[in-house]
Amino acid sequence: MFRINNIQIFKAQRRWAATSVISLSLLTGCSDSSDGPNNPAPAPAPEAAPFQELYDQGIDRFIGVYTPMQSEVTGDIVNHTFGAGDGPLCLDGSDYSMATRDGNSEDLMIYLQGGGACWSELCSATTSATQGIPQSGVLDPARVDNPLKDYNVAYLPYCDGGIFSSDIDYDTDNDGDNDRFQRGLHNLSAALDVVSRTFPSPKRIVLAGSSAGGLGTTVALPLVRLLYPDVRIDIINDAGVGVARPQDPDFLALLLQDWNAGALVPSSCTQCIADDGHFSDYHIWQMDEDPNVRRSMLSHSQDSVFALGFLMIGFPAWREALYPEMQQLEDAHPERSKYWIPDATGHTFLLSEELEGSAGGVPLLEFLALMLDDSPDWQSAKD
Repeated sequence: MFRINNIQIFKAQRRWAATSVISLSLLTGCSDSSDGPNNPAPAPAPEAAPFQELYDQGIDRFIGVYTPMQSEVTGDIVNHTFGAGDGPLCLDGSDYSMATRDGNSEDLMIYLQGGGACWSELCSATTSATQGIPQSGVLDPARVDNPLKDYNVAYLPYCDGGIFSSDIDYDTDNDGDNDRFQRGLHNLSAALDVVSRTFPSPKRIVLAGSSAGGLGTTVALPLVRLLYPDVRIDIINDAGVGVARPQDPDFLALLLQDWNAGALVPSSCTQCIADDGHFSDYHIWQMDEDPNVRRSMLSHSQDSVFALGFLMIGFPAWREALYPEMQQLEDAHPERSKYWIPDATGHTFLLSEELEGSAGGVPLLEFLALMLDDSPDWQSAKD
C-alpha cells in the first residue's frame, strides 16, 4: 500500500525551493546592493509556489502514499478500491472507492460528491462509498446541452463526514475499539493520486463538488495544484459556499478540531477563520495565492439543508449572510470569482436530472458554459 514515487520527490523539491528562496533573500539582504561589473545586482528571487504554507503544515502528507487494492473495468468506467488498515476508509470502516471515465478529452473534471457531515454536535452523513459514476446532470455524457459532457471524469464519493478534510478515528461507544473512521484527507489524497496517474496532462481542470463536496473543493484545491502545477483550475462550488453561523467563528474552529483538519487553514492567515463566522476570507486567501484559478459559487437563496439542518440558523439569517459573502468574493477577485443565486428553496444543482433553474434571467447551463468558454459575459447572477 505504501510507495515512494515521483510525487514524494516533487514535494521534497518544492520544499527545497521554498527554503532556497528564503536563504537567497537572507544572503542578498546582507550584501552590498550597489551595481557594478564586480558586484552585479542580484537576480530577483523566484516567485513562491502557491499554497506552500499549507504543504509545510502537512495538508499534502498523504499524497503519494496509497495505491488502489484493485481497479476493475465496468464498461467505460474504472472503479478503484482501497483496502482497510491505516489508510483510506469510510465512516463505517468499509473500503473507500472512486471511479474514472476516460472520454478521450484534453479536459478533466474532478467531481466531489456530498452527503452530510459528522462532528461532535451532530452526525448525519453517508457512511460508505458506492462504485460507478452517476449518469445525471453534469456527469451525463449523453446530455447534448451539458457543457461538460465530453470531459474526462474522476468521481470521488464522499463518506468521511468531514468534507474530505478529516483525519481522525473515534470510539463512539467507549468499548475500546474505534468505530467511526473520519479519514477524508486519506480518501481525497489517494483518489487524486489515481487521477494524476490516469490523466497526467490535461489542458484544463474543472474541480466541481456539491454540498459537502462543494466545501471539499476548498480542501482539494491545494492538492490538485500540487499535482498539476501549471494547469488552469476552474472551480464549480455547488451549495458548499462557506456560509456558516454568523458571528460564531468558534463553530468553524470546532469543526477543524473535531476533524483534525488544522492543516487546511494557513497559520499566517489570521482572518481566515474570521469574526463574521464564515469561510469567505479563506476562499479569498486561496485566490490570492493562486492566480490560475477561477471560481463559481452556486446557491439557492434559501438552502434548506444548511440553513435549517446543519447550521440551524433559519432562512432569514442564511439570506442575510449569503449575498454579502458572495459579493465579498467577487469584489476581491472580480475577474475570477462569480456567483449564481436563484430566489428559490432547495439545496444542490449539478446532479439534477433537469439541470434547470435561472438566476437574474441567466439559466444555469448558460452560466456554466459562459465560464468554461472564457466569455466576458460570464457575470454574477441573482434574483
